[in-house]
Amino acid sequence: MNTELFGVISIFIISIVLAIPIGKYIAKVYLGDKTLFDPIFNPIEKFIFKISGINSTEEMNWKQHLKALLSVNMIWFFLCFFVLLFQGSLPLNPDNNPSMTPDLAFNTAISFVVNCNLQHYSGESGLSYLGQLMLMFLQFVSAGVGMAAAAMIFTAMKERTTEKLGNFYNYFIKSCTRILLPLSAIVAIALLFSGTPMTFEGKDTITTLQGDSVQVSRGPAAAFIAIKHIGTNGGGFFGVNSAHPLENPTYFTNAVELWAQLIVPFAMIFALGFYLKKKKLAYVIFGVMTVGFLLLVIPTIATELNGNPAIEKMGIAQATGAMEGKEVRFGPAISGFWSIATTVISTGSVNSMHDSSMPISGAMQLLAMMVNAFYGGCGVGILNFYIFIILAVFISGLMVGRTPEFLGKKIEAREVKIAAFIAILHPLLILAGTAIASYFAAHDTAMGYWFSGNATGWLNNPGNHGFSEMLYEYTSSAANNGSGFEGLGDNNPFWNITTGIVLLLSRFIPIIGPLAIAGLLANKKYIPESAGTLKTDTTIFGIMVFAVIAIIAALSFFPALALGPLAEYFTLK
Repeated sequence: MNTELFGVISIFIISIVLAIPIGKYIAKVYLGDKTLFDPIFNPIEKFIFKISGINSTEEMNWKQHLKALLSVNMIWFFLCFFVLLFQGSLPLNPDNNPSMTPDLAFNTAISFVVNCNLQHYSGESGLSYLGQLMLMFLQFVSAGVGMAAAAMIFTAMKERTTEKLGNFYNYFIKSCTRILLPLSAIVAIALLFSGTPMTFEGKDTITTLQGDSVQVSRGPAAAFIAIKHIGTNGGGFFGVNSAHPLENPTYFTNAVELWAQLIVPFAMIFALGFYLKKKKLAYVIFGVMTVGFLLLVIPTIATELNGNPAIEKMGIAQATGAMEGKEVRFGPAISGFWSIATTVISTGSVNSMHDSSMPISGAMQLLAMMVNAFYGGCGVGILNFYIFIILAVFISGLMVGRTPEFLGKKIEAREVKIAAFIAILHPLLILAGTAIASYFAAHDTAMGYWFSGNATGWLNNPGNHGFSEMLYEYTSSAANNGSGFEGLGDNNPFWNITTGIVLLLSRFIPIIGPLAIAGLLANKKYIPESAGTLKTDTTIFGIMVFAVIAIIAALSFFPALALGPLAEYFTLK
């Protein structure tokens, strides 16, 4: 056990240490400062802008940023939808995998465009290599979009009074070429030399130890898996994601993939401090996020190491902890850590089956996505936290009788209304979706077109755990996560279409809100800091932000958690 915990702690500390210099590099990239890699990337970026006809030096206001962001995402959605709908007839399909149904293609295209990567199919049999490459492209650009939005927020915070907030396309291309691509290349090489396949050949035939002949799927997996983690995407090349021995062959690759999904969200927080020249503010934000993360990860690791009490009652020893749904080559400690890292950060990849986790672990995984403000995905983690900062500044100002100000700008009713709407939207989408699905399941409703049979047919587990499976699916969709409690039968029109709608609303409205707030604040008159200014880079303010997150986000979901994983926990006891 001590060895397992040492591995967990080492990966976490190494990620934090490396995030600081990478964060400094990211800040330089967005500021346009000289970096070591300019001779490599300058010609590439100039070529991209030249053939696209885009003027990367043209300044944009927040509305122009938003228009560009939504436009490119719409184009990518239709392109991906077309490829998935007709992949069975298109090239690069050596295994002759069929085309997707319209509802599944709709769900998958949206899911990868919005950086969620919810997968209602199995990669080996559900996608051609062309389909996999299309999704790999989306894993780059969806992460780049989130980082470009964060860069605009950084600029809005930095400038005193302005409408000009940089160029979306400049931020976007630099995010992809200078940050995501080099980091992905490093991870892909590590995976390649560890046994992850990188080929366009079809299935290979092998003979197992017991003499059976088996067809093993291959493909360009190493490159796909690298960006799935660096871009906090999480979509698996194979059906069981990073529990698959070709996606994640060894403990070393497990550590590399964990580091890969931690590094950019960590680095973006430090990049904010370097960009604004307010490192103390970045440390406060990182501290709040880390406290929240540890409060989720410690109970998860502890409960997985202690094993299953139901198995213990049967007189079966559990020296290695709760091993159902876990890989022996990893163990319960690192699997528990991964499950919280991937749900906090919105990666959504898995190296164990979350549906088999202990009830407390399942509750922590759900809560990590419900809060959706600790670290978060590439770029959007900062955007989610920005909403809670605005609310905390406003509430703190009212409490102490000071004018609510953040970085020299007054927080007024318009900004607070936008922030409050974004904060309320997240629980609304999750709880409304779960309520509808639960109603149909409870009444065993005949679903017609929406599902072949009655609604109870999509549940393999009745009672509390079945409710948790439905709650997890909508939570994962709303948090742009993509992991799942896979006992749920979700590849059908009901789940494909309803989660697709949640995916759309939960990605773009929470991006529109922070961009609007940042743009409105940037256009206001700058107020120099005085003795009456509320300090936002202090421990006290950090505690205030944490309290706002706990009250608004966490407590909204307590009744749902009580009906699902918490009730299941008490039935096991």
